[in-house]
Amino acid sequence: MAKKTLDMITKEKNFLSAVVYVHNDEKEIGHFLDMLIECFETNFEHSEIICVNDHSDDESVRVIKEAGSRTINTTITILNMSYFHGVELAMDAGMDLTIGDFVLEFDSVICDFSKDEIMRVYKKALEGNDIVSASPNKKPRASSKLFYFVFNRFANYSYNIVTERFRILSRRVINRINDMNKSVPYRKAAYANCGLKSCNIKYDIELNALSDKKDDKKEDRYRRELAVNSLILFTEIGYKFSVTMTIIMMLVAVAVAIYSAVVYIFSTPVAGWTTTIFFMAFAFFGLFGILTVIIKYLQILVDLIFKRKKYNFESIEKL
Repeated sequence: MAKKTLDMITKEKNFLSAVVYVHNDEKEIGHFLDMLIECFETNFEHSEIICVNDHSDDESVRVIKEAGSRTINTTITILNMSYFHGVELAMDAGMDLTIGDFVLEFDSVICDFSKDEIMRVYKKALEGNDIVSASPNKKPRASSKLFYFVFNRFANYSYNIVTERFRILSRRVINRINDMNKSVPYRKAAYANCGLKSCNIKYDIELNALSDKKDDKKEDRYRRELAVNSLILFTEIGYKFSVTMTIIMMLVAVAVAIYSAVVYIFSTPVAGWTTTIFFMAFAFFGLFGILTVIIKYLQILVDLIFKRKKYNFESIEKL
């Protein structure tokens, strides 16, 4: 009895929620949930796990229910999506159901970390960080490295985003994101743009961990499209490209104009050749100039829809 009382006293009082994205993960989800449940029931008095089943066509739901039968204090909820939505919309649906003071987000059930890393991330959040992400201490894939390099190069956010395995959010982050956006097409960009204190920690990969999962063509195609859409929506890469092309076309137009003038003065060109070249050069310059204005206008609209905010602040101190 004394040991039981001591356990209750030493457990965390904060309510912890977890949102787990599941899509055809029957081979990985059982091990992942067992680790997560053990961590929650050992360290927290109150906790919940929301598994978002993104229209899996395997036995993922059955495995989740089996894991749920082994819980004591942790509540497990299965949110079944009507059809495949992709990780962003599915995770948004799961986040809307959470009630915790802190919320863990698991975009996949790749389990190459121990339950101690979950507690390390949680303790870091208690130090005043509203967003704490965890990344494996290994070299990222070339495609991921290229995406994050381009994204961070052309996005003006408070911190650079990187490859993450999971993250924890305070309730303040969730409330602010909901106030800023009606929909969040890419959550990591929204978190980087919210202005609250954040940090990233690295962890060493478990030697015997399940560190990979089978390829899913539908999910892979979705993630590629998400990467392209995120670069267009949340960075200035389109605007910078159009400005660069406008400058190039302006230089080309000037060069063609000079060349046309030289040909007209020192030779006998075909009738109408000079005016045609002049017209085409400046027409292309004008076309790219108009496209630059349109892209800038669209970027402003995107900012108003997905990044709408009057100001951001990290904290308030009363003395």
